[in-house]
Amino acid sequence: MERLLNAVLAVSRELELPVVLRRIVSTAMDLVDARYGALGVLDDDGSGLREFIPLGLTEREYQDLAGSEFPHGRGLLGHLIRHPEPLRVRDLTGHPDSVGFPPGHPPMRGLLGVAISVRGRIYGNLYLCDRRDGEPFDDHDEAVVTALAGAAGIAIENARLFEQTRSSAEHFQRLLLPTLPDLAPFGAAAVYRPATAPGHHLGGDWYDALLLPDDSCAAIIGDVVGHDLAAAAAMAQIRNMLRALLYDRRTPPSLVLHRLDHTLHAITEAPVTTACLARIEREGDRWRLLWSTAGHLPPLVVTADGNACYLEAEPGLPLGVDEALPRPDHTHVLAAGDTVVLFTDGLVEHPRRSLDACLDELAALASAHSALPLGELCRLLADRHPSDGHDDLAILAVRPPAPN
Repeated sequence: MERLLNAVLAVSRELELPVVLRRIVSTAMDLVDARYGALGVLDDDGSGLREFIPLGLTEREYQDLAGSEFPHGRGLLGHLIRHPEPLRVRDLTGHPDSVGFPPGHPPMRGLLGVAISVRGRIYGNLYLCDRRDGEPFDDHDEAVVTALAGAAGIAIENARLFEQTRSSAEHFQRLLLPTLPDLAPFGAAAVYRPATAPGHHLGGDWYDALLLPDDSCAAIIGDVVGHDLAAAAAMAQIRNMLRALLYDRRTPPSLVLHRLDHTLHAITEAPVTTACLARIEREGDRWRLLWSTAGHLPPLVVTADGNACYLEAEPGLPLGVDEALPRPDHTHVLAAGDTVVLFTDGLVEHPRRSLDACLDELAALASAHSALPLGELCRLLADRHPSDGHDDLAILAVRPPAPN
């Protein structure tokens, strides 16, 4: 009973459906000491299998089966689909419904099959073959696996609900993020990707860009601490406040961040937030980047000929820490064809690698693909980022026009 309870807990703690399905098979194998196990997921009309998840095969056995199709629910598997009661077979080869194995399939003799139902409907079947002690599956094995199948149905339903909630949450966050307006004559592109870690799919990363009344371009990237609905809602509040503050004449970015920090302290309970605010403005016949950061990673400038460098400077305190402390402004002259890339830490943080190593890898990646159009460059950086995907990420790239 203790082993069964531990098995139920092991299955129930997972939220990702593919992980849940594999955990069900491996846990059932452990409970009855089976050499092989599999889970067949029924198709929509319940007449066959649309997915088959086998465990226990050696690498050589997988290779021997490489040219074979996975089972579709005929033979004994079809019997269990048509008659979803627990099935025990001492000798597979002698059963009247057996259709044999495909070439390269390892020999199997004993079978224990149990249906898994979700909300009263058969979701799939759990198959176990060959106890390691050579004995046939018995009443005790059937009872234990049947009990596990009941818990498995609940775990599958939880995972499916989690998938639906995550999808809705991601859609909600994408609705909060802006569609970049026409910034002509500037070029701009942005990408947002949710985290892949369970429970972290909703986050507080955001970006924004807009033309200002003096024909300069403002670019913003930010990250609200947290991975929940509150972080996403705070992100929307902060982005909207910042947009309003940016239209107040040619205010230096540091002062805009200071006013934003003061406003957040006064009227909201927003979490700690990092941000980088930049303005690209004309300076004679060239462009100047003026920026200030609130505890955020530095901008990356990629030149037309493929050089990439980070604009390292005093980062300042994050928003929501101490509104009284000032943040410095920084400047950098942009050459024709330079691209300014702003990004959040989800692009470069990895628990087993140093931040410097990941930043270097990102710079090298941007340098090697500097000739790509901005949209393609952002997507490539998002696809091949050096982080482990535990956090959401946002990238914003802006390129000023060639001087007249």
